[in-house]
Amino acid sequence: MQALLPADTDYVVSAKDEPMLTILGSPKKLCDGITRREMLVAGGLSAFGLGLSDFFRLQAAQPPVANAPGSERRERHFGKAKACILLFLYGSPSQLELADQKPMAPVEIRGELGSIRSTLPGCDVCELLPSVSRVMDRMTVVRSMTHPHPIHGVAYATTGTPVIDIPMELNPRDGRHHPFIGSVVDYLMRTRPANSRDRDRAPDNIALPFQFSSHRVGEVPRAGPYGAFLGNAYNPLWTEFRGRATGRAIKTLQDQTWDDFEPYVGVSHDSKFSLASATNLGPGLTIDRLNQRRSLLQQLDQARRDAETSGETAGLDRYREMAYSLIGSQRIHTALDLDREPMHLRQSYGMTIFGQACLSARRLVEAGSKFVTVFWDEYGLAGSGWDTHWDHYGRMRNELMPGFDRGLAGLIEDLDQRGMLDDTLVMVLSEHGRTPRLNNARGGGRDHWSQAYTTLFAGGGIAQGRVVGRTDRHAATVTERPVSPKDALATAYHLLGIDPHTLLTDRTGRPVPLVQDAHVVTEMFS
Repeated sequence: MQALLPADTDYVVSAKDEPMLTILGSPKKLCDGITRREMLVAGGLSAFGLGLSDFFRLQAAQPPVANAPGSERRERHFGKAKACILLFLYGSPSQLELADQKPMAPVEIRGELGSIRSTLPGCDVCELLPSVSRVMDRMTVVRSMTHPHPIHGVAYATTGTPVIDIPMELNPRDGRHHPFIGSVVDYLMRTRPANSRDRDRAPDNIALPFQFSSHRVGEVPRAGPYGAFLGNAYNPLWTEFRGRATGRAIKTLQDQTWDDFEPYVGVSHDSKFSLASATNLGPGLTIDRLNQRRSLLQQLDQARRDAETSGETAGLDRYREMAYSLIGSQRIHTALDLDREPMHLRQSYGMTIFGQACLSARRLVEAGSKFVTVFWDEYGLAGSGWDTHWDHYGRMRNELMPGFDRGLAGLIEDLDQRGMLDDTLVMVLSEHGRTPRLNNARGGGRDHWSQAYTTLFAGGGIAQGRVVGRTDRHAATVTERPVSPKDALATAYHLLGIDPHTLLTDRTGRPVPLVQDAHVVTEMFS
C-alpha cells in the first residue's frame, strides 16, 4: 500500500456489501492533487469510480518504495502465489520430532525416535518421515516460530486476532474473533468483477475433510476457520468425507481410551469428498448425516439461524446463491472426483483421509480455487489430533506420522511435477509446539509449548532448501530470527497479492488490520 499512498496514510476496506476504500489522515495532497480524506466507493458511487478491484490493480502497478529495507525482494514476490493450500495440524506436532532434531540432547529431551538425513543440508528430520525427507530441498523450514499463548488457539494461528484465551478458543461466536485467512482472501477476491462474472469458478475458500471440530465427542466446537465480522457468508465451504475407514487407532486422554477405525490411519479406495451431492435438492441427491456431518445446505441453514440471532443478514444472499449454483457446477464436481486420478497417484499421497484431502486440494487449485485448507482434525476422542499429552510415541508411529509423511510429500512432488509449485503456496501450520521435556503420563507425552516450534512452507515464491531461525540445544527457546504466527500470515497475504496492512471494518465500524504488528518474512523468499 505504501506504493500507492504516502506512508502515513490509513485506508479502510469495508466489510459491508458495498466495498469501500476510505482515505483517512491529514489533508495533504496526493500526486494528482486529490486530498487523502476523499471517500472512494466501488461501482462508480464516487466522482472517481475507483472500486476495490481498481485499488488492487493500481497497488500492484506501483514501483517499490526506494531504499526501504528488503523492498526489492518484497516487491518482487508480491502476488507471486496464484493460490494457497494450507495444511493445518490441529493439536500441534513436536518440533523435536518434525525438523528441529536435537540428537545430542538428553534422552528425556530428544526422546526415543532417531533422525534421518534429508535433501536439505543441515536439516535432519524424524525417522518416521522418509518421504518428507526426500522433498525437504523444495521447502523452507521456519524453526523459530514463537508466541505467548500455549493453548489450542487455531484462531490465533490463522486469523488477525491480536490475543486468544480459552473462552475465545471454545466459542466461534465470540465477538473478539477476526476472520480466518481463507475468509479474507475470499472476501477480497469477491470484489474483483472478473471473478464474480465467472459463475463456474471453484469457490475461493474451501476446507476439507469435514466441518472443523465436528467429528469429536463431548465438547463444544472450537473457534478458528470462520468469517467472524465479515459475516457467516464468508465461512469456508466445507466438504464431507464419503468413504470407509480401514485402519484402527488407539488414543488415550486421561482416563478415556479410543480404540476404533479412524480415517486418518486408512480409508477405502472408493473414498472421496463431496460438496454438491450433499445438498438434498433434486432427485438422487441425499444428505449423509452420519457422525454429525454438515451438508452444504445445513451450513446455509446454520448461517441463516446465526444471522437471525445476531442481526447479521448481509451476505446471506451470496451464500444461498453459491450453495445452489454449486449443484450444477461441473468444475467443482470434476475437481472432487478422485476417480479421475490413476490409483498409483492416489496411493502416492497415502490412502488416508489426510492424503486424499491433499490430493483433492491440488485438484481444487487446478479448478481455480484461491485458498484451500486441509485440517488434520480431532476424530472420535476430544483432545486428539496431534495433541499428544499421552502415548506420544505410539500415536506418532501408528496414527500420525505415516499419513502426514505420505500426504505432504505426495502434494509437494505432484505440484512440482505438474509445474504448479512455483505459483502455489503450501503452508504447514499448527497452534504451537510441544514441551522439550517428556512428561510422566501413561505412554509418555509432550505438553503445550509456544515459546519455540517449527512450521514448513513451499512454493509460491518461497525459497527452496532454506532454514529460517534457530533454537537452543533443547528446542525450547528461539535464539535467532523469531517469527510470530502473524508474521507467517502477513507473508502469506503478501505472496497472494494482498497488502497485509490492509484495514477491514468490524461490526462497530472500527478499522481492523488484517494482521496487527506483523512483518513479511523476506528471508523465506527465493
